[in-house]
Amino acid sequence: MKKTGARRGSFSQQVQAFVKTTEERANTVVRKTALGILANVVTASPVDTGQFRANWRAGVGARPDGTLESTDKDGGATITAAKEALESAKLGDTVYVANNLPQGRRLEFGHSQQAPNGMLRVTLANLPEILGEAVGEAKQDAGKGDGT
Repeated sequence: MKKTGARRGSFSQQVQAFVKTTEERANTVVRKTALGILANVVTASPVDTGQFRANWRAGVGARPDGTLESTDKDGGATITAAKEALESAKLGDTVYVANNLPQGRRLEFGHSQQAPNGMLRVTLANLPEILGEAVGEAKQDAGKGDGT
């Protein structure tokens, strides 16, 4: 009887470890997917001064408000800031990608020859690919750590 109890404890611990690892991987997929969406939107955005690209922001649980005066022509700083903002994102959270500049709607619906099909619509059409990349990266990351 004692051995059975020990096995149950061991099995229970294995199940708990599996659940924890699965949750961590799911959270990684959420963060990577959200960052992939934002990065795609940023790089698809037309560039004049770089202010529009700089105003793409991510928020967890609340939509980012206001606008920024900064510029970011290549989008690198914007994507880095979003990565930091998304560090706390986990499965079940609402993640927002927003740009509050007034020209956003016009640019999304063809006002710019640089992005005649918009940024968000093009990115959302690529969502399966973005999600697939996030899952693949999460699997790779999982193989580098604790061996689970």
